Amino acid sequence: MADAERKLSNGTARVDFATDPSRYHHWKLSIDGDIATLLMDVDENAPLFEGYQLKLNSYDLGVDIELADALERLRFEHPQVKVVLLRSGKPRVFCAGANIRMLAGASHAHKVNFCKFTNETRTAIEAASELSGQRMICVVSGSCAGGGYELALAADHIILTDDGSSTVSLPELPLLAVLPGTGGLTRITDKRKVRRDHADVFCTTEEGVKGKRAVDWRLVDEVVPNTKLDEIVSERAREFAGKSDRPGEAKGVTLVPLKRQRSADGAEYSTVLLELDRGGRLATITIRGPEAPPPKSADELVSQGAEFWPLRLARELDDAILDIRLNEFETAVIVFKSEGDPEAVLAYDGYLKANAGHWLAREIVLKWKRVLKRVDLTSRSLVTLVEPGSCFAGTLAELIFAADRSYMLIGQIEGDNRPPAAIMLGAANGDGSLPMSNGLTRLATRFLGEPQSVEKAQTAIGQKLDAERAAELGLVTFALDDIDWEEEIRMFLEERASFSPDGLTGLEANLRFGGPETMETKIFARLTAWQNWIFQRPNAVGEEGALRKYGTGQKAVFDIKRV
Repeated sequence: MADAERKLSNGTARVDFATDPSRYHHWKLSIDGDIATLLMDVDENAPLFEGYQLKLNSYDLGVDIELADALERLRFEHPQVKVVLLRSGKPRVFCAGANIRMLAGASHAHKVNFCKFTNETRTAIEAASELSGQRMICVVSGSCAGGGYELALAADHIILTDDGSSTVSLPELPLLAVLPGTGGLTRITDKRKVRRDHADVFCTTEEGVKGKRAVDWRLVDEVVPNTKLDEIVSERAREFAGKSDRPGEAKGVTLVPLKRQRSADGAEYSTVLLELDRGGRLATITIRGPEAPPPKSADELVSQGAEFWPLRLARELDDAILDIRLNEFETAVIVFKSEGDPEAVLAYDGYLKANAGHWLAREIVLKWKRVLKRVDLTSRSLVTLVEPGSCFAGTLAELIFAADRSYMLIGQIEGDNRPPAAIMLGAANGDGSLPMSNGLTRLATRFLGEPQSVEKAQTAIGQKLDAERAAELGLVTFALDDIDWEEEIRMFLEERASFSPDGLTGLEANLRFGGPETMETKIFARLTAWQNWIFQRPNAVGEEGALRKYGTGQKAVFDIKRV
C-alpha cells in the first residue's frame, strides 16, 4: 500500500492527500534555471490500493496526488520557474491513461471522485499558465492514450514525436464503453477547436492519430522527428519563458507539512477543526481567524512563508475538504462555522490586495480561488452558520455564498458573552479575484438578474452587518433569534440527511452554477454528470461489461437498447 494510506475506523483504507517529493513514487521533478521538468515515471508496483499494477505509466489517484503536490510546489517553492516540461520516463509510452484494473475494481464513489480530483488538477495546470505565468509544454513520445492525452490537453503546447509510432488517442468509448473522464471531449472541441467530424473519428478510433494528421486536426501543435526533438523542445521552452512574468530571482517558500492531528472523529489543524458526527451524517468545519495582525512588509510575507495565516488556512481547509470527499462517503452535510475577529480577517485581505504585485501574494489569492472552487464542486450539502464570535468576512464570507443555505443568529444567546454575529464584506467579494467555475463572483451568481442587489451589497463593504441587515441585503438565507435557532437548524440537518444522496447531488449541482457556461462548467457539470451515469451502466461495469472484460480477450456483451 502507498505511504499516504491509513485506516478508517471501519477498516477500509484512508486516502491521504498530504505528500512531498521525498515520498513520490511516480514523478521526478528537476529544475534548471527557469525551466522545470516533470518526468512521469510511474512505479507499477506502488498503486494506491492493492490488486492492480500501474503498467505503461497508467495512473490512479495516488499518481495524481503526487502530480497535484508537484504543481503546487512549483508555484510556491520555485517562483523562478517559467516553463514546465512534461515528459515520460518510460520508453515507447507517454501515458496509457487511468489504470483500467483500478477503475474496474473501484467503487462508483471512488471512480467519480477520482475523476473530479484529476479534473481539478488539470484545470490548475491551465490556471498556472493563465494567471501565474507558468506555462507547460507536453512532449509526447510513444503512446499517449485516454487520461494521458487528457493530461497533455491541459498543457499550453503539445509536441508529438514523429517516429511512426507515437500517437494520441481517446479510446474510452470503443475499448471501455465509457467517456473520457477528465475533460478530454470538452478540451478538444472548446480549447483546441477540433472539428466535430474529426472529433467523432478520433474518439471512436482505438489506435489514435499520429504525425501530420494530428497537427492538421489540431490534436497537437507540432510533430518533430527524434533527431531534432531536444533542440525544438529547448527552443519552445525559451520562447514561452520569454513571455512569462514570473520573478526570475525571487526566493520561494517551503510548503512545510500540515499541522494535523487525526482522531477517530475528525482532525485538528492549526486553523481548522474538522468534527465528524457519523451517526448524524454531519461534518463540521470550524475555521479559526488570525491571532496576530498581518505583517508590515512584503519581505515579512516571504519570511512567514507557509505559516502566513491565509496560506496556512487555505492548505488546511483544502485538506479537510478532500478528506471528507474521499473518506467520508456517507456524510450528507458539511457545516461551516468560524471563530475570531472579522476585522482581523479583512486586515489580511487588505494586506494581500495592497501587495497584489508581489508574486507570493498573487499565488496565495490564486490558492484561495482553487480551494473555494473545490468547496463549490463538493457533492455534499453545504450550510454556513453565522453565530456570535464568527469571523465570516471578506474571503471567509465566500463560504456563506458558496453554501446551499446559510443561517445567522440575531443578537446573542443568553449566557454567551461573545460579540453578536456579524458579517463583513470586503473587496475580495466583488473584485473578481475569487470567481466560481462559471466565471462570476459568488455574489453575482447569487443575485443573477439582480445587478442592483450586487451593487447594494457592495455599498456595505467594510461595515459590520448584523443579522437583520445581512438578511435585508440578501446575504443569508435566514436570520433567526435564539428561540428558534437550535430547533430550525436541527430540523434542517435531519431533513437533509433523510433525502436521497443521488437526488441531492443532482439538485445542488444544478442550483450552484447559474449563469454562463464555460469550458470549466462543462467539464465539471455536463461531462461529470454523463460520466457519473455511464459509470453505473451494465455496458461498462456489469459482469459482461467492457471495463470487466478489458484485457481478458473476451468481448463485452452490450444491452443494445438506446435509452
